[in-house]
Amino acid sequence: MKLAKNLDRLGTETAFSVLAEAKKLEAGGKKMIHLGLGQPDFKTPKHIVDAAKKALDDGHHGYVLSNGILECRQSVTRKIKKIYNQDIDPERIIIMPGGKPTMHYAIQCFGEPGVEIIHPTPAFPIYESMINYTGSTSVPYDLTKDKDLKFSADKILSLITDKTRLLILINPNNPTGSFVEKPEIDKLAEGLKKHPHVTILSDEIYSRQIFDEKQMPTFFNYPDLRERLIVLEGWSKAYSMTGWRLGWSFWPKNLIEHVNKLLINSVSCVNAAAQYAGIAALDGPDDSIKEMMRKFSIRRKLIHQGLNSLPGVKCSLPGGAFYAFPNVSGTGMNGSEFAKKCMHEAGVAIVPGTAFGKTSKDYVRFSFAASSDNISQALDKIKKIL
Repeated sequence: MKLAKNLDRLGTETAFSVLAEAKKLEAGGKKMIHLGLGQPDFKTPKHIVDAAKKALDDGHHGYVLSNGILECRQSVTRKIKKIYNQDIDPERIIIMPGGKPTMHYAIQCFGEPGVEIIHPTPAFPIYESMINYTGSTSVPYDLTKDKDLKFSADKILSLITDKTRLLILINPNNPTGSFVEKPEIDKLAEGLKKHPHVTILSDEIYSRQIFDEKQMPTFFNYPDLRERLIVLEGWSKAYSMTGWRLGWSFWPKNLIEHVNKLLINSVSCVNAAAQYAGIAALDGPDDSIKEMMRKFSIRRKLIHQGLNSLPGVKCSLPGGAFYAFPNVSGTGMNGSEFAKKCMHEAGVAIVPGTAFGKTSKDYVRFSFAASSDNISQALDKIKKIL
């Protein structure tokens, strides 16, 4: 069997490998606290589940438009108007089966040999995987150079060449939990005006999970960039809908036709009932998000203080999402060694930093999308083995 060579360039998402290993240990009788996957430990709100049930009862069982049900796309634009006071055409919105297809299709639209794509490292691993898969040249900007793991507008702008086609931004960032505020985004947006050949992919999936009541500096705020802007968003994180596989994205007008073709050639469309659930989520109350963030704020403080109390561990304060990304080199171990020791000796599943980029060998990712009790127990167990 002779396979295509580009398959060798395709990476994976190590968090699922960590989960599989942890489950195997559990099956053998070892107790395990899971702080690996980026999945809120809250149930999808009832009114959203009820909307999906009603859609099924009402007979919404068939194919729908590849770009999504119009009512669902309209609910997205209503939410954008409500949160950001920006008017967006529903025809610029495409409903996706989760967030990954937006990454996949955006990089496919621009990536090929000879092309440069700028992206953060550490970052959600699918970005670099897909860049490599297309044969493009990966041009990373290293977040570990900043003590707070934030990106610099000047650094990003300095990396742009005439070969650059796509710039990838993740704010708030997975895995670091870092959050870049509006002044730095303003500076970056202004600088990008001088590079009209560069398209921006802004991953804003954690836009509703920002701490200290700070505002999301969305790229919707810069209309001058809108014809070369892709925004990745969705329901998974804000509404605890990870398993529903439901996302949305905004696209430049001249990409809509191409992305629809990619959808038709791959998944056809997103299932109808999930889209009606998505409408209920966006048009309904945000009480569940407020309650989630209240609990996440408590957990953030707990894990930040707890990690910094461990010998040899240093952790910056997460500004968004639900991840802590400590440097563990002071323990005498690298991130992979530390994560392995935590799993096998302490019974705590976390993800090594190298899952998110080569420069993060001294880091590990803790997800604090788990109960305060589990976080406290995990920290105690790790403290004992150290």
